[in-house]
Amino acid sequence: MADETQPSEAGGEPPQKTAKQLAKEAAKQAKLEKFKQKKDKKEAAPAKEPSEKKEKKKEVKESAVYDIDTPAGEKKVVDNVMPDAYSPKYVEAAWYQWWEKQGFFKPEYGRKSILEKNPKGTFTIIIPPPNVTGSLHLGHALTNAIQDSITRWHRMKGRTTLWNPGCDHAGIATQVVVEKKLWREEKKTRHDIGRENFIKKIWTWKNEKGDRIYHQLRSLGSSYDWDRAAFTMDPKLCKAVTEAFVRLHEDGSIYRFNRLVNWSCTLKSAISDIEVDKIDLPGRTFLSIPGYDDKVEFGVLISFAYPVVDSDEKIVVATTRIETMLGDTAVAVHPEDERYKHLHGKFVQHPFCDRKIPILADDFVEREFGTGAVKITPAHDPNDYEVGVRQKLPFITIFDDNGSIVGDYGQFTGMKRFDARKAVLVALKEKGLYVETKNNPMVVPVCSRSKDVVEPMLKPQWYLKCDDMAANAVEAVKSGELKIIPDMYNKTWYHWMEGIRDWCISRQLWWGHRIPAYFVNINGKPASEDESECWVSGRTYEEALEKAKKKFNTDDVKLSQDEDVLDTWFSSGLFPFSIFGWPDNTDDMQVFYPSSLLETGNDIIFFWVARMVFFGQKLLGKLPFKEVFLHPIIRDAHGRKMSKSLGNVIDPMDVIFGIGLEDLHKQLLDSNLDPKEIEKAKNGQKQDYPEGIPECGTDALRFALCAMCTGRDINLDILRVQGYRFFCNKLWNATRFALTYFTKDFQSAKDYNPTGKESVMDLWMLSRLATATADANKGFETYDFPLVTTAIYNLWLYDLCDVYLEYLKPVFASENVDAIYAAQVTLHRTLETGLKLLSPFMPFITEELYQRLPKSNVENVPSICIAAYPESFDHLKNADIESEVDFMQKVAKAIRSARSVYNIPNKIKTEAYIKCGDAKTQEIVTKLSAALATLAYCSKIDINTDAPSGCTIITVSDKCEVHLLLKGLIDPEKEIAKMEKKLVFLGDTKAKLDQSMAAADYATKVPAEVQATNSEKLMQTTNEIQKLEIAMDALKLMK
Repeated sequence: MADETQPSEAGGEPPQKTAKQLAKEAAKQAKLEKFKQKKDKKEAAPAKEPSEKKEKKKEVKESAVYDIDTPAGEKKVVDNVMPDAYSPKYVEAAWYQWWEKQGFFKPEYGRKSILEKNPKGTFTIIIPPPNVTGSLHLGHALTNAIQDSITRWHRMKGRTTLWNPGCDHAGIATQVVVEKKLWREEKKTRHDIGRENFIKKIWTWKNEKGDRIYHQLRSLGSSYDWDRAAFTMDPKLCKAVTEAFVRLHEDGSIYRFNRLVNWSCTLKSAISDIEVDKIDLPGRTFLSIPGYDDKVEFGVLISFAYPVVDSDEKIVVATTRIETMLGDTAVAVHPEDERYKHLHGKFVQHPFCDRKIPILADDFVEREFGTGAVKITPAHDPNDYEVGVRQKLPFITIFDDNGSIVGDYGQFTGMKRFDARKAVLVALKEKGLYVETKNNPMVVPVCSRSKDVVEPMLKPQWYLKCDDMAANAVEAVKSGELKIIPDMYNKTWYHWMEGIRDWCISRQLWWGHRIPAYFVNINGKPASEDESECWVSGRTYEEALEKAKKKFNTDDVKLSQDEDVLDTWFSSGLFPFSIFGWPDNTDDMQVFYPSSLLETGNDIIFFWVARMVFFGQKLLGKLPFKEVFLHPIIRDAHGRKMSKSLGNVIDPMDVIFGIGLEDLHKQLLDSNLDPKEIEKAKNGQKQDYPEGIPECGTDALRFALCAMCTGRDINLDILRVQGYRFFCNKLWNATRFALTYFTKDFQSAKDYNPTGKESVMDLWMLSRLATATADANKGFETYDFPLVTTAIYNLWLYDLCDVYLEYLKPVFASENVDAIYAAQVTLHRTLETGLKLLSPFMPFITEELYQRLPKSNVENVPSICIAAYPESFDHLKNADIESEVDFMQKVAKAIRSARSVYNIPNKIKTEAYIKCGDAKTQEIVTKLSAALATLAYCSKIDINTDAPSGCTIITVSDKCEVHLLLKGLIDPEKEIAKMEKKLVFLGDTKAKLDQSMAAADYATKVPAEVQATNSEKLMQTTNEIQKLEIAMDALKLMK
């Protein structure tokens, strides 16, 4: 062995070792011998088969599923054993079909007729009709969560309640979908099959696919009266549209005129001003335009010269749309501009056609801008249009409906407009007329529907006069007759109405409400030289014919109906009364018009809200609703607008049922996203949902959306929605646990008055219940949804689960019959009332749990959704008791916090010796000592007695100090070592935060939300260090 002494090379005796060396060698020898014996024993043992190392896997318990055979519409079975944990799939099964079959959502429920007077009043609200082509997004989910919670609250208040569903025919969107389908399946255009057959195909598609959104609304638990569902192309609504047009045409509010419109070359239709998005460009920018392979240049100002006729002079003009020079019919200069006075009345020669263009004087020209000379294209520019009218210039249209060049322009004729943009520039250079190109910040008008650049085009269209209607709408808000909530949107309302332009209501489509106007020919010729005078309107062809004969005083007339349809927003504006049968005076019109409330997003205040007000006041002489509540717009967690290209658009069904990341990616592939944008969208999904979206359930989603409903925008964090799913689990477990306290023979109280045998904690729970009820009702009345949700959340989580249920454990373990019954009654009231308060937001879980509660002796109703919403319980409020229990909880929290610092588990009870500085404090602690012992995990509470040694001292207030006995429960040395280690870690964390926050550019470069997070983390770390240092000082005294 290596330790053995080797003989020296000289052959002499080895040197003598000291006693210490010999002892060391002996110890080594013994150690080696021991190792050898162990090795021999191991080798002698039979060989074991090699076993595979088992990988520890976290056990994932499957969520419960409701699998009891229950026919659709029949009541769900609730007398079975409750699943161990909350499962959205289990809870949300079967209830909706039962609610619907029972007719709970109909205003007729519980009364003979809707005309029967209800002393509690009537509440009516209508859906902002979603597009028939669409599927729900989170904006719809927010709208429905808010509207349904309001509707359910009013229904539970006993009012005659109607939430009317419906769907919009979505003229442009639907036509595009079916046109694509027709081409994909038959390789035909709509023109190939004709208008009548194309409309039939749209109806076929609508009947097959159009109910999808209704199914999704049912999944959200929305309590609509489905028997009153209205589609804007239903005969009843078509009748209203025709009636409105004819009335407004007859009184001159609707008129025909030939003026510039916003033309979408992709849609081949006019669009309204508010369907145009204004895109700000800082300068030269290339944009993707539908129908073009290459991006198109914008944001530049091109200067070129026109040669003056019979002169060597040239006049330089500039434009951002060089292709429009093909339609120039004048060059304008300021009358007082000395540079051009000698050219007044002369002409320039158009370089690409045989057109001489006059040089005219007009004082709209700004002499200081550019060269002081301006090209005029009256048929394709709004400003030039006004000049053209004023100067009586020719209006030359150079584009057809597709945006291709028309007219005698040689090589340019037939080119698409942005191809012509490049070609005209090249040709100007070839002719030596090009001057320069400059960067030019500008605004580009883009069609919000097609994303095509809008082209101003001269088209005869139908218009609705808006000035008088706008003035009436402004006055309605100023007088308080119409209330907009929040009132910060009043300014937006006034801004939209000021200087309002007449509304272009005609669209060049086939799908929609065909305009009930007819062009009149007499003897094969137009009835008048003025095209706008050749039209009559009528509810029927026969009525229009009679009008035409009377107007032109002849029977020899021939009518042809306008091919165009009305803007979709026209029928949407009539929705609040067309759904009730207007112009007929139906029972629904008498009872439900005007509506109580209009609730929608703040982004369509003018698109829809203003137009409903216009039509209501104009056609019926009264507002369509009394209040308008405008909710925030949903954005992603980073505050960005929801956009498919960012990959942050969320289908609420994916939040309800959950979805993996790969399946989210697949949705992108099935969308109409540009392939180049799909990868960008995938990265966005990976960043925001690395594990996909967890299953949250309908109730959690609804509650989360309402809880976040404040301000102008909601930055939606899916983790917060998941947090409310955990809240549902807390509700489930709390109720499941609480139900074990009720015996089969338990009889609930017959009213909401105390029994007289309640403990202080029972009375406290009832007081907290009364406070939550008051806050919930106040929040609903004022549309303060965070107030309602916070009150209910705190009641369940902090008051009931964290305090009262914990307090009850020793009560029910005792043999005090009176205390137990008082606790049962209080607990039943709290559960029943708490579920009712929550029901408008979480209809499924509250119904499931309500059905499992012991029968109420206060009211007997088949469903929580028609139970009475809790009213004010002021007689149960007790501010003194709430204050006393709050103080007791402060003491309990201080003790629990100390236990946490010293790592004492809950199962080990501690003794607390409380020093009270005054009689009031002593009275409170004495009165609540039993509850304090339970909540603070104490085996003993002594008040104002001498504390033994081995206590840590906790200061609760200047009047209260707790001596918590630790001796015998912990090892001071070990705890100090743990704390020192943690102090090092916390010290490093604090040092890093101090260093980063001390940087010179910290305040300017670091985002505000990061600064806030760092400040909060620094405060928490500092507090924790202080707590540990105090605890260590106490432990050192115990050594």
